[in-house]
Amino acid sequence: MRQLGRQAGSALTQTRTVPAPDDLRLELIEVPAGADVALEVRFEAVSEGVLATGTAIAPLAGECARCLAPLTSSVTVGFQELYLYAEGRHEKYDKHEKYDKHEKYDKHDEQEERDAQGLYHLDGDLLDLEPAFRDAVVLALPMSPLCREDCPGLCAECGMPLADAGPGHRHDAAVDPRWAALQQLSEQGDDKHQDRRTGAIDLQEG
Repeated sequence: MRQLGRQAGSALTQTRTVPAPDDLRLELIEVPAGADVALEVRFEAVSEGVLATGTAIAPLAGECARCLAPLTSSVTVGFQELYLYAEGRHEKYDKHEKYDKHEKYDKHDEQEERDAQGLYHLDGDLLDLEPAFRDAVVLALPMSPLCREDCPGLCAECGMPLADAGPGHRHDAAVDPRWAALQQLSEQGDDKHQDRRTGAIDLQEG
């Protein structure tokens, strides 16, 4: 942030392509780790620190929630975060206060303090955009991704994708084994009835 300076109102925009971090995923969809993410961020100096406003476009890979076919897509997210200047970040240690030379500010305590307050700070001239980017992407991932909006899903009987099976795909209704004997009797009765009708027609013709 050295190029930006600290004069309130000064701004700087940067465009980068960066590798996606790990574990940007839900059950059926993810941003592949290491995939190229297009990032554009505007940095603006304000009195408290630096306001970062960004837009990111990340590729997606996963499977359809209805037919389980592999799919690829992309997600566009926006995020904004304020990064405070380092001065005063260790308020419990006043810079004019004398304390034991062996007393140190534990980095673990710093992380816990930041998490509890939901605050981010500049580290010298550096700032970490990953937490803000990660939160924005995970919230934007679809819970039930689809290969297409009208995906018909899978056949409940055989599991074939209905989009491939065609509109005429069907299965004969399965017969309950307890009724199979009755169905056989019914079919035999239909055959005998057809035989009698055939014989009657033969007599009339004769």
